Amino acid sequence: MPRDEAGRDAALKEADRVMTICNACRYCEGLCAVFPAMEMRRAFAAGDLDYLANLCHQCGACFYDCQYAPPHEFKVNVPDALAVLRRHSYARYAWPYALSGVFARNGLAVSLLAAFGVAGFIIGFVAFKDQAVLFGRHAGDFYAVMPHGAMVALFGAVALYAVLALALGVRAFWQGAQGSFPVKLDGGAWLAATRDAAHLRYLDSGGGGCMNADEHPSDPRRLYHHLTFYGFLFCFASTSVATAYHYALGWPAPYPWSSAPVVLGTLGGIGLLVGPAGLLAAKWKRDPQVTTRAAIGMDVAFLVMLFLTSLTGLLLLVLRDTAAMGILLAVHLGVVLALFLSMPYGKFVHGFYRFAALLKYAREAKSGRVFGQE
Repeated sequence: MPRDEAGRDAALKEADRVMTICNACRYCEGLCAVFPAMEMRRAFAAGDLDYLANLCHQCGACFYDCQYAPPHEFKVNVPDALAVLRRHSYARYAWPYALSGVFARNGLAVSLLAAFGVAGFIIGFVAFKDQAVLFGRHAGDFYAVMPHGAMVALFGAVALYAVLALALGVRAFWQGAQGSFPVKLDGGAWLAATRDAAHLRYLDSGGGGCMNADEHPSDPRRLYHHLTFYGFLFCFASTSVATAYHYALGWPAPYPWSSAPVVLGTLGGIGLLVGPAGLLAAKWKRDPQVTTRAAIGMDVAFLVMLFLTSLTGLLLLVLRDTAAMGILLAVHLGVVLALFLSMPYGKFVHGFYRFAALLKYAREAKSGRVFGQE
C-alpha cells in the first residue's frame, strides 16, 4: 500500500508555514521544547519538521497564547499542524514499507475484529479438542487450557516481530529526523530525555498544566498519561518476573496473590484501566481546534486495546479458579495478540518517536548552536 505522499507534502507545507511565522514571532518560546528547537533553525527541512512534530506533546497552550491563531488571517494552529504531520511521520518510517498504509485505517473496528477473531480461533481450537478442558476448573493453571510451549511459541514470535518492526521504524525516524543538524548522543542527552519523558515535562504548558476543554490549564491528561505509561511498565515487570520464576527458579504458574508477578500485574492492570479510560474521556472533551480529528480512530483503537487488555487480564486473575477461566483466557490472549500485532502500526509508536525527539533536543540544547548561521 503506497504512502499518502500528497497528504504528507501538504502537511509539510503547512508545518513549514506555521513554523516560519512562529520563528519570526517567538512569543511562545517558554512553553515547551518545540519553540527553542525551532529557534535554532533559520529554515526547516522535512526531517526538521518531522522532529518538531514528534517533539510536540499537543498540550494546546501555544494555540491559546497565539495572537495569529484563528480567526486571524494567518490561521496559525501549531498543535493541529504538527499533529497532522506527526501522523504522516508514523507511516513514513514504518517497517516494512508495505504496511505503512495500515496507519490510515487503524480504527477501533479493525483492532476489535482482530482481537476477537484470534480469541474465537483459540476458543474453537480448544473446544474442538476437548470442551471439558475449556469449561473445566483448573485451579488457576492457564497451561491446562493452552500448553506453555504453544503459548510461548505463538506470543514469542509475535513479540519478536513487533520489537523488530518498532526498532527498524525508530531507526528510520532517527535517521530522517536528523534534518539540517545531525547529532551524536552522549550520556547527558540520554539522562535528560529519560527525565523529561518520565515526568512528562512538556505536558504542563510551561507550568500551568495541559489545556483540555478550553484555555484554562489543568492536569488530567498528564495524570492519565502517567497511569497508562507506568501501568504498562508494571505489567511488563510482572511478565518479566514471572518468566524469571519459571525458567530461572523453576517456579511455574499459577502464583499466589501475594507474589511479585500478581502484585505487579494487578497494579499495572489498574493503571491500564484508569489511564486509558481517562484519556478517552479527556479526548472527547478537548477543544477540537487543538486536536486533529484525522487521528481519532487510531488514538481510540490504541486506548481501547490497552483498556481491554487490562480488563480481561484482571477478570482472568479474579476468576482463574472458576469454570470461566478457559473462556476468559482465550479472550485475553486474543486481545493481547492483536495489541502486539498492531503495536508497530498504531499510536504505540508515538512514545518511541517522541523519546527519540527528546533525545535529539537534549543534545541540541546542550550545543547552543543556531543552525543556518555556521
